[in-house]
Amino acid sequence: MTRITALSLDQAPAGSRTALEGIQKGLGFIPNAFRTLAHSPAALNGYLGLAQALGKSSLSAAEREVVALATSQINGCDYCLAAHNFFATKVGLSDEAISQARKGTLSAVATLAQQITESRGQLSDAQVAAAREAGLTDSKIVEVIAQVTLLTLTNYLNNVATTDIDFPPSAR
Repeated sequence: MTRITALSLDQAPAGSRTALEGIQKGLGFIPNAFRTLAHSPAALNGYLGLAQALGKSSLSAAEREVVALATSQINGCDYCLAAHNFFATKVGLSDEAISQARKGTLSAVATLAQQITESRGQLSDAQVAAAREAGLTDSKIVEVIAQVTLLTLTNYLNNVATTDIDFPPSAR
């Protein structure tokens, strides 16, 4: 049972409607996570602003999905796992790569995202050194941290709200 209702476009506060309309235009529907986040225009617009900014980072779309999968796996967010399994296939990740991303074993980006999430950002010197040795620059490390932060917001929202999963069963 959902604990925080996903709002329809008509039910959403005025400050959330433009953002929801943009999401609908871009995806063809408004996912329940955004409909739930819409209770707070500040939270919805803040999330979308950070997501848009990170879309221009040095992380590729596939790397952003890898971070999303690793983070959502650790945070136990079934909604985000379904959504990002779906989006990961859209950016070319195979089922095996998705599985490895969820385990944090696909790449240095996946490993770092998993470590950041598991430790709540309390990485050891050795973990940071290993990320650098694997080729991650300080810029990329900061961008992975930002992406983990973005996903943690939706992971926690969906876990608290028990958001109904509205992505295709094949995405789960």
